[in-house]
Amino acid sequence: MARDLIFTRNIGIAAHIDAGKTTTTERVLYYTGMTHKIGEVHEGAATTDWMEQEQERGITITSAAITTSWKWKDQPFHVNVIDTPGHVDFTVEVNRSLRVLDGLVFLFCASSGVQPQSETNWRLADNYKVPRIAFVNKMDRQGADFFNVVSQMREMLGANAIPLQVPIGAEDDFKGVVDLITNQAIIWNEHDQGMTYNVIDIPADLVDVVAECREKLLEAVAEYDVTLMEKFFEDADSISYDEIRAAIRAAVCDMSIIPVMCGSSFKNKGVQAVLDAVCAFLPSPMDVEAIKGINPDTEEEELRRPDVKEPFAALAFKIATDPYVGRLAFFRAYSGRLDAGSYILNTRSGKKERISRLYQMHANKQNPIDYVEAGDIAAAVGFKDIKTGDTLCSEDKPIILESMVFPEPVIGLAIEPKTQKDLERLGMALAKLMEEDPTFRATYDEDTAQTVISGMGELHLEIIVDRLRREFKVEVNQGAPQVNYKEALTMSVSHRERLKKQSGGSGLFADMEFELGPADEAFLNSEEFKSGKDKMQFKWDIVGGSIDKAYINPVKKGFESMMDNGVLAGYNIDSMKVRVYDGSMHSVDSKPLAFELCAKEGFKEAARKCKPVILEPIMKLEVITPDEYTGSVIGDLNRRRGLLKGQESRGSAIIVKAEVPLSEMFGYITELRTLTSGRASSTMEFSHFAPAPDGIAKSVIEKANGVSSK
Repeated sequence: MARDLIFTRNIGIAAHIDAGKTTTTERVLYYTGMTHKIGEVHEGAATTDWMEQEQERGITITSAAITTSWKWKDQPFHVNVIDTPGHVDFTVEVNRSLRVLDGLVFLFCASSGVQPQSETNWRLADNYKVPRIAFVNKMDRQGADFFNVVSQMREMLGANAIPLQVPIGAEDDFKGVVDLITNQAIIWNEHDQGMTYNVIDIPADLVDVVAECREKLLEAVAEYDVTLMEKFFEDADSISYDEIRAAIRAAVCDMSIIPVMCGSSFKNKGVQAVLDAVCAFLPSPMDVEAIKGINPDTEEEELRRPDVKEPFAALAFKIATDPYVGRLAFFRAYSGRLDAGSYILNTRSGKKERISRLYQMHANKQNPIDYVEAGDIAAAVGFKDIKTGDTLCSEDKPIILESMVFPEPVIGLAIEPKTQKDLERLGMALAKLMEEDPTFRATYDEDTAQTVISGMGELHLEIIVDRLRREFKVEVNQGAPQVNYKEALTMSVSHRERLKKQSGGSGLFADMEFELGPADEAFLNSEEFKSGKDKMQFKWDIVGGSIDKAYINPVKKGFESMMDNGVLAGYNIDSMKVRVYDGSMHSVDSKPLAFELCAKEGFKEAARKCKPVILEPIMKLEVITPDEYTGSVIGDLNRRRGLLKGQESRGSAIIVKAEVPLSEMFGYITELRTLTSGRASSTMEFSHFAPAPDGIAKSVIEKANGVSSK
């Protein structure tokens, strides 16, 4: 039966690691009737943490999709929920989920507040323009402070955070909330796991706080909705509940307001109110603008509206392998309808694919469905070649939707199979893992006869090796982690390269003069560069036809291929500029291959004169430590070439912020535990690449070229 899209919600749950995302998702499943027992993360029984590695570590590694329903105001809502990981090594899972969601429930820990990964995920949500509501979780924790988190959201995230609730009590005394829209105080009943609640009088000690917060809420609503402005000045109490809700919904949908709620998922308090808010305030697929795409035939922009009558268009945002049904492609349908057993076009490969079966997902379990329509999220089986970011569309109405950009891996690990049997399985296993995870790479190093796997951090690679062993039954020996350095050109030079090979019969001839150097600032800020479409700024300044235009592509191809292999230590060059302005040809011996080879040889010679440098990945580090260990922590960071970026106090702890080279951070968590008697914690994420000091660069180059640095 066709559903009304107005009552569909595609939402994600995102936050810093350990803010309670999976625990909240478990409550959502319980309250919506999808499960009859709450699965706890610490017991390894959470529905969405179905991987063995997730259950053992108590963390989320892969985003899980769930379809459920919730009744609000006697109207059933169809809700697709994606539970995303919080750990920085798995940011890709958040990135690709946000790309296809209409709304987001953003969690914060009531005692820790805004943490580094909160900021990263918040920026990602801003990039994808995803409306969100905030839920301050763990109000039962020691040090819980709802209003402190709200002010941190305003200061650190630049969010217009407006509380919709005021908590009744905190820490062990947290009992309930005052709803600022209805002006009612509610207390949840413990005996039925928070399924029911009692309405009570607003506690006397909160009357003034509630009045002040409600005034601010009405003010924010009136500022947004001009029609309510007059009512607000005449008599604020005359604004009805429905008017407040409608104004908040409109403000949330265009990201003017972030409503903030609070509760304790673990203690079963506040999650139903969040579900109500999802239905009341977050957009349906109908509220989201029509998605833009490019028609591959005409190169013109086209729109696809969330309508079953429009041509089918969907974006594949995740590929997963299931032991029972094989490869699954998770996709968001933006327009039209797709029936199981029908054909679609993959605009990246230009080939049509048969989708034999369609599933609605429930973590790692699948419910077969006959068709999927605009606005829904589903998984497809039976395809031959679909990758993350591919557009799937009607064969007769092709469109290319904007794909996804993923960060480059920053850390590598050499592995080798233990036995011949493992060797045979390794290639297939790595290919499957690369297909699932766009931030994971595997390359074979001819010199050392080792396979090098690269990822976003030590934990990322640890999980990969663990999955090789358990899922694919491949045992490997592993080396020490290695940093993925880059190379950069720092000055421009002009160079003439002449290729002449004649050995009887047809020869090869190419001659060109070009300028090579770092790319311009404008190019580095362009959409082409940021989206990963173009890494090289290329200019063809040949006048008078001294080199035929037919050789533009071979020359470009020659230079581009050399960017993967820098002249210092063979590391990747992220960006560069090439301007070809003179040269000559031979009527017989000049061929595309000759100009491609000439570009490659010319690059090798010219790049050495461009003062190339080694770039190293710099990590953004945040350490939370008791005050008495601050000196030791800072001293240790200085020893690791860390650059202190500031410190602040939060409760009885000190937060130290720094930028530190990744190469100095292996084994840091163990060292930090020793320094602080196990009382400090740290979070680290990639920040940027910066030139490595001479001594470090020298040892990197010597190691890469097999020279002993003794």
